[in-house]
Amino acid sequence: MPAPAIEELSHGIAALARAIDRPLRLMEVCGTHTVAIFRHGIRALLPGSIQLLSGPGCPVCVTAAADVEAAILLAKGGAATLTTFGDMMRVPGRSESLAEARAGGADVRIVYSPLDALALAAKTPARETVFFATGFETTSPLVAGTLLEAERRGIANFSIFSVHKTVPPALAALLGSGEVQVDGFILPGHVCTVTGTAPFDFLPGQFRKAAVVTGFDAVDILSGIAMLLAQIAAGRPRVEIQYTSVVRPEGNPRAREILERCFEPADAHWRGIGTLPGSGLELRPDFAHRDAVRRFGLQRPEVPDPAACQCGAVLKGIKTPPDCKLFGTACTPDRPIGACMVSSEGSCAAYYKYQANG
Repeated sequence: MPAPAIEELSHGIAALARAIDRPLRLMEVCGTHTVAIFRHGIRALLPGSIQLLSGPGCPVCVTAAADVEAAILLAKGGAATLTTFGDMMRVPGRSESLAEARAGGADVRIVYSPLDALALAAKTPARETVFFATGFETTSPLVAGTLLEAERRGIANFSIFSVHKTVPPALAALLGSGEVQVDGFILPGHVCTVTGTAPFDFLPGQFRKAAVVTGFDAVDILSGIAMLLAQIAAGRPRVEIQYTSVVRPEGNPRAREILERCFEPADAHWRGIGTLPGSGLELRPDFAHRDAVRRFGLQRPEVPDPAACQCGAVLKGIKTPPDCKLFGTACTPDRPIGACMVSSEGSCAAYYKYQANG
């Protein structure tokens, strides 16, 4: 870690904060940023007037309990093999998780890529294989590419249960609600690699909020914070890219093309937040035969969020994990009650690992 650069950035941030002379609330949207901020000790390098808040950028955390429950019911029904990323296995549904359903005999398998799920389908043509497609714009193009490969190879027994979500509508909903008071956003580097910056132009344009796309090491994050403070001090909010080695303003046109070929926007339910218009991705009519919801008649039963769990408020940046009375007592990574404690990128899990336990 280049200490001189970090020291210089810290001094510059402190000077900007003194010039602004008021409390500032900055939200890191991405769960990977949340973990990196803790790992690098970023908060200790900032003046007390700057508060960092975690946003709704952990895909595991925002996957609705109803969607998890629908996946569990599909797997337990025996009509298909359900494949999923490993970090979804312990997310609570109504009364159990996918891991518990598998322990009870359901055919649930962990894969590292949707292509692994497609390979399983190809090996077992007499058995239906469903991929539980979670995640943001970072992973959805790979799912789209897998669908196109399934079409090319004529693998008929492969379908997906799409609960993909997109980041910009969530940020727009949070700001539009009036509940969330944020001065600037540390935007997700991985998402912007695909989308580019244009989808986030509403932040300065509509809401007058500063925004910077950053990388994930200490210098990246501190540089991004310094850029945010410079925008705020000048009164000229815009979307800037600090992560120039990876992110381009136009994003990845090929990934966007594949994504748009297979998916279209749809309303989606976010755990702890509610239904956000146009924030999900569902398969276009040309790919309806690959939609597990249609193929198996999946129903999303109503599943209330756990009593006293504050995941929704944490995901909105209204509260921090220690504000929840369950945090670190009834709810721990070994015994998670809320989804924010399940994923390693969840705010509660990060706070528990790096703050509550030193």
